[in-house]
Amino acid sequence: MTDTQPNTTIRYFAWVRTRLNRAEDDVTIPAAGMRLQDLAIMLQEQSTSHAVIFGRPEALKAAINKQYADLSALVMPGDEVAFFPPVTGG
Repeated sequence: MTDTQPNTTIRYFAWVRTRLNRAEDDVTIPAAGMRLQDLAIMLQEQSTSHAVIFGRPEALKAAINKQYADLSALVMPGDEVAFFPPVTGG
Protein backbone atom coordinates (compact mmCIF):
# COMPACT_ATOMS: atom_id res chain seq x y z
CA MET A 1 0.00 0.00 0.00
CA THR A 2 1.40 3.42 -0.94
CA ASP A 3 1.10 6.48 1.24
CA THR A 4 0.16 9.34 -1.08
CA GLN A 5 -0.34 12.97 -0.16
CA PRO A 6 -3.59 14.65 -1.18
CA ASN A 7 -3.25 17.28 -3.89
CA THR A 8 -3.45 20.92 -2.94
CA THR A 9 -6.00 22.80 -5.03
CA ILE A 10 -4.98 26.26 -6.19
CA ARG A 11 -7.94 28.41 -7.30
CA TYR A 12 -7.63 31.61 -9.32
CA PHE A 13 -10.07 34.53 -9.39
CA ALA A 14 -10.69 37.70 -11.42
CA TRP A 15 -7.84 38.80 -13.72
CA VAL A 16 -5.56 36.06 -12.36
CA ARG A 17 -7.96 33.45 -13.75
CA THR A 18 -8.29 35.33 -17.03
CA ARG A 19 -4.54 35.71 -17.58
CA LEU A 20 -3.87 32.06 -16.73
CA ASN A 21 -6.84 30.93 -18.83
CA ARG A 22 -7.80 28.47 -16.09
CA ALA A 23 -9.75 28.40 -12.87
CA GLU A 24 -7.47 26.14 -10.86
CA ASP A 25 -4.44 23.89 -10.66
CA ASP A 26 -3.77 20.86 -8.50
CA VAL A 27 -0.25 20.58 -7.13
CA THR A 28 1.58 18.23 -4.80
CA ILE A 29 3.45 19.81 -1.92
CA PRO A 30 5.68 18.21 0.72
CA ALA A 31 4.03 16.38 3.63
CA ALA A 32 5.52 18.94 6.03
CA GLY A 33 3.83 21.73 4.06
CA MET A 34 5.34 24.89 2.64
CA ARG A 35 5.00 28.63 3.07
CA LEU A 36 2.61 30.42 0.75
CA GLN A 37 5.54 32.41 -0.62
CA ASP A 38 7.36 29.18 -1.54
CA LEU A 39 4.20 27.87 -3.19
CA ALA A 40 4.10 31.03 -5.31
CA ILE A 41 7.70 30.40 -6.36
CA MET A 42 6.79 26.82 -7.28
CA LEU A 43 3.80 28.02 -9.32
CA GLN A 44 6.09 30.25 -11.40
CA GLU A 45 7.38 27.09 -13.06
CA GLN A 46 3.93 26.06 -14.36
CA SER A 47 3.94 28.38 -17.41
CA THR A 48 5.13 31.74 -18.69
CA SER A 49 1.87 33.33 -17.50
CA HIS A 50 2.33 31.82 -14.05
CA ALA A 51 5.89 33.20 -13.97
CA VAL A 52 4.66 36.73 -14.67
CA ILE A 53 1.80 36.61 -12.16
CA PHE A 54 3.63 34.84 -9.34
CA GLY A 55 6.89 36.72 -9.92
CA ARG A 56 5.37 39.36 -7.62
CA PRO A 57 3.24 37.39 -5.14
CA GLU A 58 3.06 40.42 -2.84
CA ALA A 59 0.82 42.03 -5.51
CA LEU A 60 -1.82 39.34 -4.89
CA LYS A 61 -4.10 38.46 -2.02
CA ALA A 62 -4.40 34.87 -0.88
CA ALA A 63 -6.57 32.63 1.24
CA ILE A 64 -5.99 29.17 2.65
CA ASN A 65 -9.15 27.16 3.24
CA LYS A 66 -11.23 30.34 2.75
CA GLN A 67 -9.30 32.31 5.40
CA TYR A 68 -7.16 35.28 4.35
CA ALA A 69 -3.47 34.47 4.67
CA ASP A 70 -0.18 36.29 4.28
CA LEU A 71 2.85 34.98 2.40
CA SER A 72 4.38 33.46 5.55
CA ALA A 73 1.32 31.22 6.17
CA LEU A 74 1.80 27.46 6.01
CA VAL A 75 0.04 25.47 3.28
CA MET A 76 -0.49 21.77 3.95
CA PRO A 77 -1.30 18.92 1.55
CA GLY A 78 -5.03 18.87 0.86
CA ASP A 79 -5.53 22.58 1.57
CA GLU A 80 -7.39 24.83 -0.83
CA VAL A 81 -5.48 27.97 -1.74
CA ALA A 82 -6.99 30.93 -3.58
CA PHE A 83 -5.14 33.77 -5.30
CA PHE A 84 -6.92 36.94 -6.32
CA PRO A 85 -6.22 40.63 -6.92
CA PRO A 86 -6.34 43.04 -3.98
CA VAL A 87 -9.61 44.51 -5.26
CA THR A 88 -12.31 42.47 -6.96
CA GLY A 89 -15.63 43.60 -8.31
CA GLY A 90 -18.90 41.86 -7.89
